[in-house]
Amino acid sequence: MARIEPFKGLRPARNLAEKVASPPYDVLNSEEAKALCKGNPYSFLRITKPEVDMETGINLYDDSVYAKALENLEDFRKKNVLIQDETKNFYIYKQIWNDHTQVGLVAGASCQDYLDDVIKKHEYTRPDKENDRMRHIDTLNANTGPVFLTFKQRDNVDALFAKGMEMEAQYDFISRNGVRHIFWVVDDPQLTEAIQAAFADIDFLYVADGHHRSAAATNIKSAREAANPKHTGDEEYNFFLSVIFPDNQMKILPYNRVVKDLNGMCKAEFFGKLAGKFTYEDAETPEPQHTGEFCLYIEGKWFLLKAVDGSFDKNDAVRSLDVAILQDNLLQPLLGIEDPRRDTRINFVGGIRGTGELEKLVDGGEYRIAVSMHPTTIDQLFKVADSGNVMPPKSTWFEPKLESGLVLHLLED
Repeated sequence: MARIEPFKGLRPARNLAEKVASPPYDVLNSEEAKALCKGNPYSFLRITKPEVDMETGINLYDDSVYAKALENLEDFRKKNVLIQDETKNFYIYKQIWNDHTQVGLVAGASCQDYLDDVIKKHEYTRPDKENDRMRHIDTLNANTGPVFLTFKQRDNVDALFAKGMEMEAQYDFISRNGVRHIFWVVDDPQLTEAIQAAFADIDFLYVADGHHRSAAATNIKSAREAANPKHTGDEEYNFFLSVIFPDNQMKILPYNRVVKDLNGMCKAEFFGKLAGKFTYEDAETPEPQHTGEFCLYIEGKWFLLKAVDGSFDKNDAVRSLDVAILQDNLLQPLLGIEDPRRDTRINFVGGIRGTGELEKLVDGGEYRIAVSMHPTTIDQLFKVADSGNVMPPKSTWFEPKLESGLVLHLLED
């Protein structure tokens, strides 16, 4: 059973929500964040990326950066830019992007569920990124960025979400990237109780995006539990900020690849070595239409690659993923890319940028080839997580992204 809890959210004054809301901390570099903050004193990036208010080039892991984040958070509270709710609530968060709509529940997810694998994962975390989030959470005494969770859809949960949206929305705005964000406060005790009961009947939640945030929050929980002789398991530090969506509303885009060279081969030699693992032909479209297919761009032309039977294990949850097929049969054996996490010859381009971005990178001469991927499916994600394994790096790109700053979860209320 999954435990979720309402909480006293710290959130923007109604008239400032659009100005406060910002992209996740990890999708922008410091320069991009600084540009977005220009002329907007209320941007939540001043809390999630506080270097925007500091000297250019500062070490992002310097103690002063976390101290600045806390200073800015306290300033936002002092000026009533962010105001804490007086009661513990759930929240409903709806996003509309082009023809796609997704509706999720904002709640405190259980760190103990994370430890017990009631909340399942599909990625490894990096110690440096995990430590960064731990320091941010611990210094601010708050979860500032939501973890994107999903679950296997249930009609009764859909009905409860719909009931929560019958009330007047607190926020309703369109962000700079064209996504509409609508936000409701669920402060009806009966509805809150019904939502909790419905999730208590759900066996598992799954991390879609936010592995470092959830791992960091759980580490903070363990440390505070050890330091608290009166620990009960109900303290706010036992829960982390999450938005939980049903799986049938997940929008996963491909995570494409670009490579700088052909590992010493000419084009003809490269295609000759492809033959054992892939068939290839001229592509009708730059985007593959089925799993096991890839579109390769080289010298101004797209080719459709299809993995041949027997080149991968169809019964292996991980090795049957397209990203694994590409790594095992092309990137590693042909191009010598052993570890895509660390090899500087490869880069990754989120599907939101489109195949035009791939063409631009190759035509500009920085990269030799680009590979357009078929998106990983949510069922594949579940299969990997349920098997207790992890996906290769850069397997999923979820869109639209959750805005940061619409609500914070304080570790002490």
